[in-house]
Amino acid sequence: MKSLIQSRLLRLAALFLFLYALALSFAPTIRNAPPVWGHWTGIAVWSAAFLLLHRETTRHLPEADPYLLPTAALLSGWGLLSVWRLAPNLGIRQTLWMGVSTLVFLAALKGPDILDILRRYKYLWLSGGLFLVALTLVFGQNPLGGGPRLWLGCCSVYFQPSEPLKLLLLIYLAAYLSEKNPFREKFFPLLFPTITAAGMAVLLIFVQRDMGTASIFLALYTIVLYLASGKKRPLALSAGIFLLAALLGYEFVGIIHQRLDAWIHLWENAGSSGYQIVQSLLAIANGGAEGRGPGLGYPGLVPIAHSDFIYAAIVEETGLAGGLALLAAFALLVGRGLSAALRAKTRFQRLLGAGISAYLGVQSLLIISGNLHLLPLTGVTLPFVSYGGSSLLTSFLSLLILLIISQDNGERAAPASPQPYLLLGGVLGGWVLIAALLTGWWSLVRGPSLLLRGDNPRRAITEQYVRRGALFSREDSPLDISEMENGKYVRRYVYPPLSPVLGYTNPVYGQGGLEAALDAYLRGLQGNPAREIWWHHLLYGAPPEGVDVRLSLSLDIQRRADEALGDHIGAIVLLNAENGEILAMASHPFYDPAHLDDSLLHASDSPLLNRAALGSYPSGALLFQMLPWITDIHPVLRMDTADIHISGENLFVSPLHVALAASALSNEGIVPPARIVLAVRPPGQPWIPLPPESEEEKAASEAEISARLRALVPQENLFWSFHAVVRDESEGHPVTWHLAGTTESWTGTPLTLVILLEEDNPALAASIEREIFYAVENSP
Repeated sequence: MKSLIQSRLLRLAALFLFLYALALSFAPTIRNAPPVWGHWTGIAVWSAAFLLLHRETTRHLPEADPYLLPTAALLSGWGLLSVWRLAPNLGIRQTLWMGVSTLVFLAALKGPDILDILRRYKYLWLSGGLFLVALTLVFGQNPLGGGPRLWLGCCSVYFQPSEPLKLLLLIYLAAYLSEKNPFREKFFPLLFPTITAAGMAVLLIFVQRDMGTASIFLALYTIVLYLASGKKRPLALSAGIFLLAALLGYEFVGIIHQRLDAWIHLWENAGSSGYQIVQSLLAIANGGAEGRGPGLGYPGLVPIAHSDFIYAAIVEETGLAGGLALLAAFALLVGRGLSAALRAKTRFQRLLGAGISAYLGVQSLLIISGNLHLLPLTGVTLPFVSYGGSSLLTSFLSLLILLIISQDNGERAAPASPQPYLLLGGVLGGWVLIAALLTGWWSLVRGPSLLLRGDNPRRAITEQYVRRGALFSREDSPLDISEMENGKYVRRYVYPPLSPVLGYTNPVYGQGGLEAALDAYLRGLQGNPAREIWWHHLLYGAPPEGVDVRLSLSLDIQRRADEALGDHIGAIVLLNAENGEILAMASHPFYDPAHLDDSLLHASDSPLLNRAALGSYPSGALLFQMLPWITDIHPVLRMDTADIHISGENLFVSPLHVALAASALSNEGIVPPARIVLAVRPPGQPWIPLPPESEEEKAASEAEISARLRALVPQENLFWSFHAVVRDESEGHPVTWHLAGTTESWTGTPLTLVILLEEDNPALAASIEREIFYAVENSP
């Protein structure tokens, strides 16, 4: 029965990996690249390996736990495909190591009683492991060339002795403590031999600057000692040692200081020491709920994704669902290991099984927590999954020992108190739950905001292959468009003077203006059918083609407004006073979005600022007297706008606020809803009008409006206007407000015009008014 369960679970794992490999093969074709086939070598070796392992374990361990081998098969196969995906040149190495690990597994399975040999020669095994680690201090190498020299190797074949040393330390501790009676012997005499051996191992690793491995050694020593004695003093003692080592390391060891500082001040160090972790979180955020799809994410943007950050790489392409599945697989592996330990035949096997389960759980969660910014980054591997032959071989040997311990032949060791084992399982289970919640937090809750960061290149890369929607004027003249160039889409900004309003989309500086406000439409995530969005996300790992947007801006009038404003610093807003459509919105100085650089961020004249909507200027007494209802104006618009605020004795407003308030003078006391987006056009469809985002409001009675207009102009005039020069008391800079609009004698669309100049120049403002209204009168 158990062999049948194991066989069925292995078939399910094989089916999943086959489909995953198929997706990896054809994923490049979506981006006009040829299919890839190299990873099928890995699938072939994996299939042969676990076919043999299933056959031999069924023969030699027929009553072993049927869930252990399939879970390890899933994890190792998933990891192997991920390594091929992330670093094909390392994929063949990992495949060879899987073959070697399988052969060692089978040799140990068919040989003499391996557990008895491990127990009897515990001192020899541990001494040999320590000797190999010590050799790295003299002959150590690093396959990458730089960094800690933790490997022994020759001829491009490397072995990291610290990986099997973890297993050897567990064997030593389990064998030694199983021969004693911790409940009867004094605690410290019992502690001395074990702490000496463990201390030597930790010291060697500490000298190598491998702090992640040192932390795992300390944790495993503490756990096994606690399981053997049932006493909680080792927990408190080890916690104190760990905190002391962290404090001393932060002060005196450069790499520890760097990693702790990057963890504590992550976002401040996003471009330096925190870069890896930030990119890991961006990868997880990019995965969302169901992921980009196998082969369709950008996990290679995370440094060392095939090793330290393979969890983030997997989550980016399989989403929260894949992350939860991976965590569940490790939880199952650890849980079945602890269950086997409690049912073990001897006390040695019980401690060894629990220790190995703890090793798999602690190391897995430690590196996953580093990917999630839950704990500082440690640099250890993810068992069965990460690239690394030493780690894979150690994981396979650990699996073999757990299978042997789980073999049920009716024998049982003396009953043990289950409380320490339940506490260990509870802590590891709680840790898994926290990791799952945090994966959901970064992928779903914080994900949308994280992906808007300027240091996230994923969106810009995606837009090279998926057309971004275009921005059009009301006459359907293109303003911002995406054009194909050398097989990739490039954003073209047709009319740069509108840059403070339209904004930019840039792989380095992120997005601004309407490009940011309308991003959901332009990226195709809004406006397209939900079914189509889901299908593209599932199949291609990218949104569908972007949705075009028609704006209310008239390009002809806009050109005249920009020409009239010229090199002067200021803003212009021309409104249709009846329906609130913005016909022109100028902000000077402007910039060229195709040539962004850091100098624009620090320029004294603030070219990135949309002065028309986001500028905040003192209104002065005259402006407030003419438009007393201005404090009730709160535009709801598909773009960012400034808030009205009071500073000292001045009311600070934006030109857009003033234009909306002044529209009541040209529209019988009614303030219309502001509008700049008129319609959207999904690919292959006609324009779809969008409704206003707010309702019109009554600001004053018709009699009050008529009285105010009579005070400004004779009744037969077509236009009303007035101006005010206001000085900011805090800075002393004058600003010129010029307001104008149409009267009842005007037979066309009622209009309101606001001109703001950051200088004392009413004559220029009056000249700009004449130019704009002339353009309106002569527009088609």
